[in-house]
Amino acid sequence: MLHDRLDEHVLDWRAKGFWQPGPPVSDTDFAAAGHHLFGGAVTWPVLVARESALAHNIATMAAFCSRHGFSFAPHGKTTMVPSLFDAQLAAGAWAITVATANQLLVARAFGVPRVLVANQMLDPVPLRWLAGELDQGFEALIFVDSVAGVEAISEALKDQPGHSSIPVLVELGHPAGRTGCRSVEQLVEVAEAAAAAPRVRLDGVTAYEGGLSTADAVATYLDRARTAVLELASRGLLGTEVIVSAGGSAWFDVVADRLGGDWLPGRQLRVVLRSGAYVTHDHGFYADRTPFDRLPEGDCLEGALELWAQVTSTPEPGLAIVGMGKRDAPYDEGLPVPLRIRRASGALDPAGGMRVTRLNDHHTFLDVPSDVELGPGDLVCFGISHPCTAFDKWRSIPVVGDSQTIVDVLHTYF
Repeated sequence: MLHDRLDEHVLDWRAKGFWQPGPPVSDTDFAAAGHHLFGGAVTWPVLVARESALAHNIATMAAFCSRHGFSFAPHGKTTMVPSLFDAQLAAGAWAITVATANQLLVARAFGVPRVLVANQMLDPVPLRWLAGELDQGFEALIFVDSVAGVEAISEALKDQPGHSSIPVLVELGHPAGRTGCRSVEQLVEVAEAAAAAPRVRLDGVTAYEGGLSTADAVATYLDRARTAVLELASRGLLGTEVIVSAGGSAWFDVVADRLGGDWLPGRQLRVVLRSGAYVTHDHGFYADRTPFDRLPEGDCLEGALELWAQVTSTPEPGLAIVGMGKRDAPYDEGLPVPLRIRRASGALDPAGGMRVTRLNDHHTFLDVPSDVELGPGDLVCFGISHPCTAFDKWRSIPVVGDSQTIVDVLHTYF
């Protein structure tokens, strides 16, 4: 752990998915007890993470970054699980990326040594706190996409003791995207303001291509980011080391193609990839979009999250109601995917073409083909689509080994 035992919790009646009606038990003791997933220590529904898939995905992405000469700053907002931050850093991650000031505070509390804030920070109180932490040796970078954003940093720190300047990356956006300068000319204007502003240090350029829908559009956008970096360098606005950051989990192959290599003469270029959803992958949104399906290396990611839920009713032919709903499963980027059935005997059967058609708060409507037997009490294992909105529904998540024994507990900090 980054901070030993800071992540220690007790499990009791407050822990969703765990069946602990008696005295509280520490998660360390719970994991050490060797509970079987189907032995009564959890109840349904429950989200679990597969230990082997987590380890595989972390190693696979670390190897990809190493092959392409990238630094890796995985987006921690996917999970907000400090023990996974620890595993990602141990595998060679250069930093952890977060999206908000509160997430930055969590990362700092757990001892993450370097953080990227992939967003604009405008509130003076967190900015002053960050400057104080930088004075103590912490490393962090934030994004800016306007002169007003640069001025907000300088204004917040004008009377702040200490000498640290806040490092910034100027963000290039694209039409109809979210944040980011909409043109290279606007980016140059913001970069000039950052280079001249007190208590601000310009470290490079950042981009986010995840909102684009085709490889050609992504390539064109990243080429513009590269042009922007070269323009800033030609104007003498960049230092010896230049950071260029990009990369969600859907297009990192194009990032490698467009931003990889030594294309900034006379300076040390650090390309930082920020993919986050890779750590658990999924069985829907990212399974359909993974760049590893397009790459020749033969690597793959594995869906590490499984939602186990119980059939509570089969009120009419072809329909089963499962005790799981919007409070438990992500649904913003696709509905859960049935993977297999577990009978009361312990026997496992394939999902056999079953399909989720809709979710209520606590009910899942499951279309069941006529040749599939499914009855009340059967358990269904679902894969999820879009891990980012799965983790924020669960505060504690059991980790299971290949023998279905619970070996650890993950805790989220949203």
